[in-house]
Amino acid sequence: MDCRVALDDLSGGPDVTLMLLDAASLYFRAFYGVKRPMPAPDGTPTNAVRGFMDMTSTMLARYRPSGLVVCMDEDWRPAWRVALVPSYKTHRLGGPGAKQGAGPLMAGGLPPGQAEPPGLAEQVPVILDVLDALGIATVGAPEHEADDVIATLAERAAGPVDVVTGDRDLFQLVDDERAVRVLYTGRGVANIEAIDGPALAERYGIGPGQYADFATLRGDPSDGLPGVPGIGAKTAAGLLRRFGSLEALLDAAATRDARLVKVAGKLDAARDYLVRALLVVRTVTDLELEELDPALPEAPLHPDELAELGRRWGINSSIERARAALAALAAG
Repeated sequence: MDCRVALDDLSGGPDVTLMLLDAASLYFRAFYGVKRPMPAPDGTPTNAVRGFMDMTSTMLARYRPSGLVVCMDEDWRPAWRVALVPSYKTHRLGGPGAKQGAGPLMAGGLPPGQAEPPGLAEQVPVILDVLDALGIATVGAPEHEADDVIATLAERAAGPVDVVTGDRDLFQLVDDERAVRVLYTGRGVANIEAIDGPALAERYGIGPGQYADFATLRGDPSDGLPGVPGIGAKTAAGLLRRFGSLEALLDAAATRDARLVKVAGKLDAARDYLVRALLVVRTVTDLELEELDPALPEAPLHPDELAELGRRWGINSSIERARAALAALAAG
């Protein structure tokens, strides 16, 4: 079902902001950032649960959004992206003997085939249960990554959007005219970087709307995307400043534009890869998503279930921080 109506209902002025959380980005950071497992009464580690919920509470208190959607990976390495670029995220696959995830994250495990950090998979369902009891919306899409879900919601949102992620791929969503920015957690929630148009220009020398082309040219080893040999970040940015887009750049290379004398051969040799890789890097913005209500609850939706989760997993302190953050927003 289309979520456009629910998102439009959130509009109401410059102070009304939709916050979109990249769930996996945050709970992986929480898992590795909180070194102690902090086990529940039954011995299950809860460091990722506590860290994720505490980070979410911090973002709510600091940025005071009017709506929140936690976006999930239902497929962290979609087959259609792998068909385009077979090396896509190959290095993240578990090797022989690696413990594997149980299924899509929305179903309560790690994505199939991804090496599992011991102690994380069993915490993801707890995070989802807590969010559900609080009344915070979560959503994913079959055969797509959270990036695509976030991009679709950002495209449909009527008001300002804050995207919370440690994934630079989502810099492509920055749009100053529509007030879409990225709150980048690469250095932790305590050191958030607000990425907007001027920040992109300062960091990379490119403008909003050019990041996907830039990343395709430069490559991204963290995603298994090699880029064009001999074209690094500085050269990629310079080419995009001159030609505007990857498409225009490839057209110029095909006609042996004199301004490309040093790199025309490299671009021609990589043409097929670049066309395919750009489709991998670009986020999908037109997914059909289940209907959701991003409005934040004034109080937990299922207080009895939330209390039971706190007792069962020993996470009362994190739950209380979340409750306090929601109450403070409701109070204005």
